[in-house]
Amino acid sequence: MLYTCSPNCTDPRHRHGPAMSAAATRAGATPARAARPAVKRPLARGRSGKTKVVDLHCHYLNPEVNAKTSHLNAAQYDPTVTFANELTRETNVKQMKTRAPKLTGVAERLVDMDRMGVDVQAVCPAPYHFFYFTEPDYGAELARDVNEGIAKLAADMPDRFVGLGTVPLQDSQLAIRELDYCVKQLGMRGVEICTNVNGKNLTDPSLKLDKFFARCEELGVVIFMHPLGYTQADRLTNHYFNNVIGNPLESTVAVSHLIFDGVMARYPKLKVIVAHGGGFIAHYWARMDHAWRARPDCRTVIKRAPSTYLEKFYFDTITFDPEMLKRLVDRFGADHVVLGTDYPYDMGEDDPLGLVAQVKRLPRAARDLIVGGNAARLLKLKF
Repeated sequence: MLYTCSPNCTDPRHRHGPAMSAAATRAGATPARAARPAVKRPLARGRSGKTKVVDLHCHYLNPEVNAKTSHLNAAQYDPTVTFANELTRETNVKQMKTRAPKLTGVAERLVDMDRMGVDVQAVCPAPYHFFYFTEPDYGAELARDVNEGIAKLAADMPDRFVGLGTVPLQDSQLAIRELDYCVKQLGMRGVEICTNVNGKNLTDPSLKLDKFFARCEELGVVIFMHPLGYTQADRLTNHYFNNVIGNPLESTVAVSHLIFDGVMARYPKLKVIVAHGGGFIAHYWARMDHAWRARPDCRTVIKRAPSTYLEKFYFDTITFDPEMLKRLVDRFGADHVVLGTDYPYDMGEDDPLGLVAQVKRLPRAARDLIVGGNAARLLKLKF
């Protein structure tokens, strides 16, 4: 942990101000000059008063579903496989040999959670289990299998796990039906969706997903948006680029369409969490604001600057750098950042609390929100 002084320091010369608001950032304020009042969100605390740590980006792979779908050769539909060189594919196979027990089991997962200081995992499916490429009815069947597996995991250990489900986005009506089942019957707190559906943007009219987004807003559940590589990645096959560059690029494209095509304007209460620190867009948002001001073709749908809609999103802490995480918090507010690990993959954050602790001049209240308070609020957790 890197502290410049005591976490409870009140010396005004040190300017330990809370994370500034998005409006203050747009006005040109800096964290040192921000006058945002102390955060008053409810915190995630147990009966002992200790802050509960909630990981809102972690994965579970259902072995029964894996066996059931082995005949599909799902890898042929996976951009992270199709746009990868031989060394990347070999490395991924080796990784799975060592991490499969963590991805599919519970015992090693609990040991790792305790080591990382994580009290609760919001478990979502491994991205390989989206199955959007299947025939819709079969996709709905597989989504049900995945969801019931995660629901059982959460029911068996409700003090350590809470579930996020999956839906067959290739058919909007089936997706809504499965969403309702997840939330009303299985008690899940939201769903994980991919950033595209078989290469189509989430706002593609042919997908008819507006009613799905409307239903998510009505139910008040979380949408965790997770990429599976970039879908047009011919130039990203070497150096594992379709994950290193492709994943944040894919999220950037998806978020941009949700903004510019008006989804966030039509459904202002949507709770969308963007993986991997928000991709590139969370750190280069001013360019789209400039385009919106400068060009009529960027103002065909939305009536306000794009960043005002970007501020509605939530972002996980997977930035790998305390300065980058600090800028994310300063720009969007501590109440829009949630802890994430990407467990158990090698591109994840193995010391999430250590990363947050290294963010300089982060107030205790803001830290508590990031490590668990925001997740507890979004997922409606009670401790």
